[in-house]
Amino acid sequence: MSSNYRMNQTGMALGTRLAGAVLLLAGLGLVAWNERRVMDYAAALARHGSPVLDLGAAGRPTSGQYGALTRVSGMPLIVEAPRDPEFDVRAESPILIRHVEMFQWREITVGGASHYELDWVDRPIDATNFAKPAGHVNPGAFPIQGRQFEAGEVKLGNFKLSETILRAFPGRVAVPPDEKKLPPNLAATFQRAGDALVTSAKPANPRLGDLRISWEAVPLQPMTVLARIDGDTLVPAASRDGDNGFDVQVGERSLLDVLPALPEPPDAVMLARAGSFVLAILGSLLLACTSRLRNDVLFAIGIGAVVVSAVAGVMWLTGDAMTASVWLLVAVLGAGLAIWRVQASASTAAVPSAKE
Repeated sequence: MSSNYRMNQTGMALGTRLAGAVLLLAGLGLVAWNERRVMDYAAALARHGSPVLDLGAAGRPTSGQYGALTRVSGMPLIVEAPRDPEFDVRAESPILIRHVEMFQWREITVGGASHYELDWVDRPIDATNFAKPAGHVNPGAFPIQGRQFEAGEVKLGNFKLSETILRAFPGRVAVPPDEKKLPPNLAATFQRAGDALVTSAKPANPRLGDLRISWEAVPLQPMTVLARIDGDTLVPAASRDGDNGFDVQVGERSLLDVLPALPEPPDAVMLARAGSFVLAILGSLLLACTSRLRNDVLFAIGIGAVVVSAVAGVMWLTGDAMTASVWLLVAVLGAGLAIWRVQASASTAAVPSAKE
């Protein structure tokens, strides 16, 4: 009876240790597979060129980022809004644009026959080139020029945006002027007509030479920018293959949206690492089932940390010394924990003998 009992106990212990070995090997396999895909992703990024940081809206300028490409997203913050000082028109926008048009003669030629009509045109038209210039003479140069006004400072997330990137922001919305803010000399000349100012005495019936001035601005909306980090500012990277060196898209876009050629990052990296530790710890606990450390969870944690971190650290040695050093540091700490628990167990076992 006792012999069968001992055999059953031995068989159970062997099965437990076998299960522990399987779990331990599973943990090692999981961490090896996980780190390999992380290393492959890093190598693919390196082949792409400059390092790419996915900072999103929360990223901040820090040392070591200079020259790296990054994706930053969010709602632009207008720190210093653009203003047209001549007309006192201001907009909460990265860019404010003044358009100037003059009511002029235009020549339209169809089938060899030319006819003329008056229309608003945003540039001076030289009537001397008309087929029939008589009676269709235009005034000439505009007394007021169109201009573009850029914000003094615009931030996306925690980064400033360079003027080149601001000029690429898409979309335009009308900015209505406030005729009450016009200086006296302009107030005597212009009047409001819809979202524009005109010199026409009768806005519905403009005359040759009348001016129409309107403004538009880039709308404030969530944006995603891919550009190079230069201190606390995003600037265009060195252009390759004729590209602009940066990308601007409306809305919250992922890194793969703005860089489709970029390799897709591996999923659940930290979850896989945690799972490898759990498997290795459970395996170590089962392997110690017949020793005096069979119920020592801290010992199992130490052994699990040693084997998992050592495997990962060795894998990273040839690729990234910093990452390898972090893994190997965890392995050393795990070894220290395991040694402490072995020594503590030995001291506890020696106490009864000393009393005897």
